[in-house]
Amino acid sequence: MKNLTTLLGGLTAEQFLGDYWQKKPLLIRQAIPNFNGLLSRDELINLACEDDAQARLIKQQRNRFSLQNAPFFAEDFEHLEKSKWTVLVQGLNHHLASGAELLKQFNFIPHARLDDLMVSFAPKGGGVGPHFDSYDVFLLQGVGHRRWQISAQADRTLIEGAPLRILSDFKVEQEWLLAPGDMLYLPPHYAHNGIAEDDCMTYSIGFRTPAYQELAEQFLVYLQDTVCADGMYADPELTVQKHPAEIGAQMLAKVTQKLNEIRWDEDDVAQFLGCYLSEPKAHIFFDAPTRAIKRDKFTQALATQGITLNLKTQMLCHAGSIFINGEAIPCEASDYKILRELADHRQLGAKDNYSATLLDLIFEWYSNGFLQLNVKEKNHGKPAN
Repeated sequence: MKNLTTLLGGLTAEQFLGDYWQKKPLLIRQAIPNFNGLLSRDELINLACEDDAQARLIKQQRNRFSLQNAPFFAEDFEHLEKSKWTVLVQGLNHHLASGAELLKQFNFIPHARLDDLMVSFAPKGGGVGPHFDSYDVFLLQGVGHRRWQISAQADRTLIEGAPLRILSDFKVEQEWLLAPGDMLYLPPHYAHNGIAEDDCMTYSIGFRTPAYQELAEQFLVYLQDTVCADGMYADPELTVQKHPAEIGAQMLAKVTQKLNEIRWDEDDVAQFLGCYLSEPKAHIFFDAPTRAIKRDKFTQALATQGITLNLKTQMLCHAGSIFINGEAIPCEASDYKILRELADHRQLGAKDNYSATLLDLIFEWYSNGFLQLNVKEKNHGKPAN
């Protein structure tokens, strides 16, 4: 991990969170000195053509934008010279081990807030237009140079009918040219416009800010599997109603009373958040190991090799519960301590102090493709299979 005060321009994590996080932008020159990115233009285009890639191609001609979503083929990226264009790939940390390593430098932000690492390439003049995001983002410059214009404007009116959420009246308040290794932090809803000065690649480290409406809806879905309302509706005291089509006051009162008995507490919310925030996105799937080893050999390998989470695995924890890829698992205190270390660092070194219960659990995750044994030659920057 790089020095954190270098990453934050001389600030400590506490100073950054107190003075800038969700408050105001911060430009950091040489946040990662000599950073030239994690992959080349051609490697990015090849990745955009992978079946499981979340990718977009944006073209701009005469101030008009067009949007094309994956799947892509190599020919989609030919003959683009007549337009200003940008290709973006989401979830780079799910494809490159080096992308996951880059995200570790931002561990001063809780994993529960992390969305993903996105990368974009654009030739001179390329960009996606002035817009705003609903999440926190660090914009780290790789190769090339990008000019960033930003504004704290309250006017968020969008161009009607455009395929992208482009601001109709963007008023530049500040402007900087970012070189390789420079980084710009922007809080949610801060208007910004990035324009490539030459062939350039930008790495966007995004942190999700889910809407309370979304959380409320999903929590009610979660409650479907946890609510227990005993008994059946009964009305032995029923009387004749003047209007049989009307829902009677007696029935309304009885059902209201029963529904008011439904309660939840902080533990219920924690269980919901753990499952919801660790749930993989819809396009993500896990494959069992192609050459899986048996339980006894796996146990022996744990003691000498250790394990690493699959790049796509999401793992969180809270008060004795582990949440992995949408599943909640209660643990004994000693097991929880080990698994919390795995969640924090996404890997464990060689250990032989696993309980039988924990061995069963880790082997199940291995069999499901959620993690793998460490190997001597690690993948640094090549697309993961």
